[in-house]
Amino acid sequence: MLIHSFPPVADASARLLILGSMPGKKSLDEKQYYANPNNAFWKLMGDFFGAGPELPYEQRKQQLKKSGVALWDVMASCEREGSLDSAIAPDFTPNDFQSFFANHRNITRVFFNGTKAEHSFLKHVLPTLTAQPLQYTRLPSTSPAHATRSYTQKLTAWRAVTNHKNS
Repeated sequence: MLIHSFPPVADASARLLILGSMPGKKSLDEKQYYANPNNAFWKLMGDFFGAGPELPYEQRKQQLKKSGVALWDVMASCEREGSLDSAIAPDFTPNDFQSFFANHRNITRVFFNGTKAEHSFLKHVLPTLTAQPLQYTRLPSTSPAHATRSYTQKLTAWRAVTNHKNS
């Protein structure tokens, strides 16, 4: 099944970008990033930026923007059945990062929410970008499918986004 991601959550003041691979089925159904209540993403964003799951979705997005955080996915569209990254077909259409970075010049750090986002970006996007000094960091996936790390372990690893939010 061909699926499509969402527009970025970002404004011109964004200093860091968090990239997923492609929204899962629940997120696509709800038209919200990280809509699965078992995904740790919004809990982490609440701990770091006050954008927790207790807030309405639009307020969470605004809080991220206010904190200088942009949110997007590597893939614009792909073939996938279900929600797992492992089910994504190898060929996909990446989002237009050349235009995105041209319009968000304050971004210096890119954080990948898991291995699939990192590998997809490095293989399909990075070779197409013109020089912009960016630093890349892979973080453990917040997906409930990746339960090998506890929330506390994920919290510790994800603290890297706060170390760079003002850079």
